Amino acid sequence: MSSPGVRDGDLPREESAAAAGTVRAPGADTAAVIAVAAVASCLIALIVAAVAGGAVTARIIPGLPDAGPVTRWGLPAATAVRDVAAALTVGLLVLAVFLLPLRKGALGPQALGYLRAAAWPALVWSCAAGATLVFQLSDVSGQPPGQVLGDQLSSYAVSVAQGIGLLAVILLACAAALLCRTAETAAGAFAPLALAGAALLPPALTGHSASAGSHELAITGLALHVVAVSLWVGGLAAVTFHGLRSAPEDAPVAAERFSRMALWAYIGVGAGGVASAASRLYSVADLVTTSYGLLIVVKAVLFCALGAAGWAHRRSTVPRIAEAGGRRLFARLAGVEIAVMAATMGIAAALSRTAPPSQEGTVGPAEAILGFPVPAPVSVQTLLTLWRPDLFFILVIAALGGGYAAGVTRLLRRGDRWPWVRTAAWAAGLLVMAAVLLSGVGTYSMVLFSVHMVQHMLLSMLVPILLVLGAPVTLALRALRPARRRGDRGPREWLTAFVNSRFSRFATHPAVAAPLFVLSPYALYFTPLFPALMNDHTGHLLMNVHFLLTGFLYYWIIVGVDPGPRKLPYLLRVVLLLAAMGVHAFFGITIMMQSAPLAMEYYGQFEVSWLENQSADQYTGGGIAWAVGEVPTGLVMLAMVRQWWLDEERAERRRERHSRRGGSDDADMDAYNAYLAELDRRSTGKQG
Repeated sequence: MSSPGVRDGDLPREESAAAAGTVRAPGADTAAVIAVAAVASCLIALIVAAVAGGAVTARIIPGLPDAGPVTRWGLPAATAVRDVAAALTVGLLVLAVFLLPLRKGALGPQALGYLRAAAWPALVWSCAAGATLVFQLSDVSGQPPGQVLGDQLSSYAVSVAQGIGLLAVILLACAAALLCRTAETAAGAFAPLALAGAALLPPALTGHSASAGSHELAITGLALHVVAVSLWVGGLAAVTFHGLRSAPEDAPVAAERFSRMALWAYIGVGAGGVASAASRLYSVADLVTTSYGLLIVVKAVLFCALGAAGWAHRRSTVPRIAEAGGRRLFARLAGVEIAVMAATMGIAAALSRTAPPSQEGTVGPAEAILGFPVPAPVSVQTLLTLWRPDLFFILVIAALGGGYAAGVTRLLRRGDRWPWVRTAAWAAGLLVMAAVLLSGVGTYSMVLFSVHMVQHMLLSMLVPILLVLGAPVTLALRALRPARRRGDRGPREWLTAFVNSRFSRFATHPAVAAPLFVLSPYALYFTPLFPALMNDHTGHLLMNVHFLLTGFLYYWIIVGVDPGPRKLPYLLRVVLLLAAMGVHAFFGITIMMQSAPLAMEYYGQFEVSWLENQSADQYTGGGIAWAVGEVPTGLVMLAMVRQWWLDEERAERRRERHSRRGGSDDADMDAYNAYLAELDRRSTGKQG
């Protein structure tokens, strides 16, 4: 599918056509027909869904003005253009970086052409986000679009969550477009792809889902849905365009790789859609009794149809794409699939403007902030039973556990061994992560500072230690297969490149990893950052991710067994460990010495009737921070002593082997003597 504003010079053509200069690439007419059909189906679906769902109907609310028909129609239209342009941008970038073979780790001419072409839909994406920003403010204020330009628009873009989100999309999409025109290498192409992926998230994280109940399902579900749809729709459009314009022998590689990726994208679209709908619908009857529910049903039907089309691709057209007849069949089926996808995106744009069913009764301030009512008084029973489905961490734990189990299974099937201690450590880390994030601990961490501190300490100190001892990078490097083509990069090669990259060398430097781990709690809890993050579900999620990542990074350089850019001397590791223990203990004591409760901007917004004293709970939390660090530190010390002893044993065995080959008992001394002899030889040669 050609994207709006893409110039022919930016797109790769067959070598014969490029050499002739006037020969039109085969399949160009078919690509144009598919593009026109997709645009038409998107517009028709958008109009029908907007009218049926009431998104463009004038809303007469006493005391509130109506923005007018331009805004009512312009907002869903701009949203649809934004979503389609985002999908095309992501699809072209994924095609260039992952779906086309690399040449000795570098982008080929075709991939470089698609990278350059991605700049144009990225610019359209940015402009559509700007239009959405104007129409959104017009809708909120009830004024025509022309009257909100100027100071009112700039104030909305920097002070309101939805405006900040769209401003971030504008800036990120523009930056991605710029990097698409300047990047030259495969590693450099990661930057615009990462920016494009980041630009997909702000509307999902700051939209209506952020204020709905069940934040854990609504926000993550919508974000997952948006990312998966962009990969699926944009990837199919890019692969179809590539298959129509490239040589027959080049099409199968991209199609086969996309087929594997599309399966996971399809699962992500389904899981995200179900989670998002479940957070907005309060009964099954809402699916057939409300306009919002009926549009979801239509989307679900189209989703199932697309799944059937994808299965037909996987079974029939992808294996035959190198053939002339198979190539035409792939193009026809893909064209129908893209048209249905475009219609689905039009319905989604209208759905974003359709009012969801309203919940009966009033929502208290605590539930509006937390996403759930204040729980019963804390007890062992409630800590074990009040589980809440946080979709983000459910997916993370499932992916980490499933990937690790698949790697171990592959090693065992081919006759290799994998230490059971590492598997047990990894499983224990995931179990602790699930317990502190999904059980009653996660629920009460939102209302009690003491329980929050238990969660913080376990996430930043115990879970990372167990995961590091599981040696996930070593397992992945042993289990993943090398790329089929010499010079290409598969998952194994990308992982190796990342481990040896300059970013990894920087992040694993002791002067970076250690301060991030030991000083970030001070920057978090003793500044307004803590209440700000707790007030927002996305902020709270990012805080927990920060605890996990900084802890993993720190303990990876202390007791990690995985290969890395550098290996620290054991004495330096001991110094870093003892220093971190002291700083953490002082952190806990500092909290205990506070005269006033922390983060009352957050905790003061709702009442916990059974909590007698907020200061006493905070004092308990400080004591937990002071005391809990001793156990993980002891575990790390034992693991480090064992690693040190094993390293010495290996060094001794090397010395013995060297001695048996005719050297002395000290291989290091032999090497030093050889070095001195070489210096003497060079000096004698110069004198002669």
